[in-house]
Amino acid sequence: MKLNLDIAVPSKPEWIAAVMANFDAFLQDHADCERKASATAMSLVAKYPDRLEIIPELIETAIEELDHFRQVYDVMQAKGIPLAHSIPKDLYIDALLKAMHSGVEERFLDRLLIASVVETRGAERFRLVAEAQSDDHLRRFYKILWTSEAKHGHIYVKMALRYFDEALVYDRLHWWVRKEGEIIDSLEIRPALH
Repeated sequence: MKLNLDIAVPSKPEWIAAVMANFDAFLQDHADCERKASATAMSLVAKYPDRLEIIPELIETAIEELDHFRQVYDVMQAKGIPLAHSIPKDLYIDALLKAMHSGVEERFLDRLLIASVVETRGAERFRLVAEAQSDDHLRRFYKILWTSEAKHGHIYVKMALRYFDEALVYDRLHWWVRKEGEIIDSLEIRPALH
């Protein structure tokens, strides 16, 4: 059952052109994003240890994201591409986090919904990467990732629905989808996931 909402603003054709023109840089950024996605799931465990109902799913999500990092790293190794020396600031994530509510419960809801929106954007972009690939291995790889990211988008909404009223969750999720669209549309296009 679909729980998340589709993104409001599709990625521009210029984005996939930039990615395919510098796929090595995209892979480096992709690896960074998978590490951060794993850390995000575990940070929710650390920040909300009393939310026992979602801890198993958060751990599973963190492990899946870490496995995605390993798989991207394997692709990079095969191509002779090193990991970046440092993880640069992610203006997309920073802009989303700046828009969060400040109350304890509201912030918890926002963290879950931001994670859903980010994963949904990742699914959309991995689909574009898969479709643009001429390499069969990379096409299959990004198709699998596209499916996994979409699943994670659903999981975070499901987590929110365990603790908050459905109308509140979807009202706020609609707001986040619109906000994410404004943010993604305002960012410089570069060979990066966000």
